[in-house]
Amino acid sequence: MSETTAASGPSQGSQGSQPSQEFEKVLTGSSTQVASFDTNDKTAIQKFQHFLHGSPSAVPLIVLVLSVAVFGAVLGGKFFSAFTLTLILQQVAIVGIVGAAQTLVILTAGIDLSVGAIMVLSSVVMGQFTFRYGLPPVVAVACGLACGALCGYINGLLVARMRLPPFIVTLGMWQIILASNFLYSANETIRSQDIATQAPLLQFFGNNLKLGSAVFTYGVIAMVLLVAVLWYVLNHTAWGRHVYAVGDDPDAAELAGVNVKRMLVSVYTLSGLICALAGWALIGRIGSVSPTAGQFANIESITAVVIGGLSLFGGRGSILGMIFGALIVGVFSLGLRLIGTDPQWTYLLIGVLIISAVAIDQWIRKVAG
Repeated sequence: MSETTAASGPSQGSQGSQPSQEFEKVLTGSSTQVASFDTNDKTAIQKFQHFLHGSPSAVPLIVLVLSVAVFGAVLGGKFFSAFTLTLILQQVAIVGIVGAAQTLVILTAGIDLSVGAIMVLSSVVMGQFTFRYGLPPVVAVACGLACGALCGYINGLLVARMRLPPFIVTLGMWQIILASNFLYSANETIRSQDIATQAPLLQFFGNNLKLGSAVFTYGVIAMVLLVAVLWYVLNHTAWGRHVYAVGDDPDAAELAGVNVKRMLVSVYTLSGLICALAGWALIGRIGSVSPTAGQFANIESITAVVIGGLSLFGGRGSILGMIFGALIVGVFSLGLRLIGTDPQWTYLLIGVLIISAVAIDQWIRKVAG
């Protein structure tokens, strides 16, 4: 045994560096360097890009603060008064409520062009049911809210069950609801004086709460409460997580157990209900029930959503960003009016903001890619 071992020792030593198995021959001459990883720190721009990707509402908030600072520097106390700042809130209250409805739809990678028409039709139903049919205002308001929810439900069914494109569905519903609105109301406006004496409940959201020189209408308070509730629902409930999941990847959401069709129907129905709430607030804002009011609410809501940093591809964004976007438009509109510039400059700057917001969104999305 010892002789055999001694004889085999030198042979093993001389072949210690040679592969002992056939498949190990491919490793001969390969690099023996230890693997290393890139530990270079990200640049400041890359860190900022990652921050914006994780906080979608940060961009509109920064723009809003800069806008207020610029107009405040130019106009001074005339702009920074409590009355002026709360006036901005009053002007964006309707857009903020309709924008909340639009936010829910866009988070699912859809779009709703009928939000403005649903809002106006719901307000007309509230007015007509009160003054034409003599129903109690409470019942009329409930019927108006139900009308908005029904319109949203129809949108949801067509999108979810029949798999029609949201753009086409809501474009068609916009025309249908708008025509129905004029046909049903006979283009009749219910005067503010009649509402104030016979059905003051319809003007409820026009009432205000004064704190010094600051004036908060109930419509503003409703907008703030609505956004707060939706923010909590979207961020801290299973339903909210499912909304983001459907917008990000509906197929993956379906595989994860989410009923995508039911989710879409619920989102569009809730959107219609919120639009009906905006219709009630609209009566309080303008004092009357007019079938021609709020014709551009659909465009204004999309503007607030886009400037607010929500992705039109769905699945990314915050409802807080939508409010910031609406406030940016309000600040520009009132600030330029106080300066005395041509109103067309407001539309020009808002157009620039829309394009810039989409460009920034594409830049931020590169992080995820």
